[in-house]
Amino acid sequence: MNPGVTGGVTVAVVGMGAVGTALAGALAAAGHDVVACGRRPLSSIEVVGAGGTATYPVRWAAEPADVGPVALTILATKIHDTGGAAGWLAALTSTGGDVLVAQNGVDQAERVGPLIGGAGGSHRGAGSVGVGSVGVVVPALVYVNAERVAPGVVRTRRSDCDLVVPGTDEAAPVADLLAGAGLVVERSADFATAAWRKMLTNVSANPITALTGRRVEVLAEQQVAELAMRVLTEAVAVANAEGARLTDADARDVLTWLQTLAPGSTTSMLQDRDAGRPLEHDGLTGTVVRLGDRHGIDVGANRTLLSLLSAVSPAAGSASR
Repeated sequence: MNPGVTGGVTVAVVGMGAVGTALAGALAAAGHDVVACGRRPLSSIEVVGAGGTATYPVRWAAEPADVGPVALTILATKIHDTGGAAGWLAALTSTGGDVLVAQNGVDQAERVGPLIGGAGGSHRGAGSVGVGSVGVVVPALVYVNAERVAPGVVRTRRSDCDLVVPGTDEAAPVADLLAGAGLVVERSADFATAAWRKMLTNVSANPITALTGRRVEVLAEQQVAELAMRVLTEAVAVANAEGARLTDADARDVLTWLQTLAPGSTTSMLQDRDAGRPLEHDGLTGTVVRLGDRHGIDVGANRTLLSLLSAVSPAAGSASR
């Protein structure tokens, strides 16, 4: 624990990009012992927000063996980097502990569940997060708008909600920990629908900003907004075929929300394209296209975006992170 902090726990963050750094900053500010996992050494992180710049100490671990089991692991890598984090997840949860999956997509728990350890741990007590408990995978929908401006430095533009997690008893201790760190956490009784609603933002704003090279203001332009609505209505049809409960009104609401974000707000896919990193298109737009084909739903607009994104994205592993 950090010196002088009462009640802090050790939290490992795997994937110190924009989202991982923003969450690490919030937890470090609340007095938790934050471990930054990855190749790049970090002894502190900076969070630039409306109130100025704050610097927080973190510990750095280059290899899983440098850490050992922790109370909570936050997985904040891109979807296509999940497999590369398997060694970290196995080591960090070897005797229990929970995993918050702060990734895009609609299948976070299914994607990450097989990679965690701690199957032999004892059931945790009510309201606790920690080593020695059966690991719980908590999927999270991330709404905090974060922009990585340098290694260990992130600019945040907070919205009314930072994270959405399932409103279950199992997820409650992790939700409580995050809320106690000053994050605005919504607990959803229908997480599947909430996940698909977030997917709507990802399959519209991410591809369009990445392909145009412009920030979210581009979605206010009429022709772009019309394209975004076609993408969104296709995704709504796919979501409902998968068991979600969305309507075209949800598509309109998502587009309106995107159009009213703070000027200069960016997307993770635009940041990745600007940095020459592989794009997350297959896990987002690709999911809509594959599921649309499975259900016999016309996803022509999404298919076109997928083709264009595939053409401009470097191959995974071709860019340094």
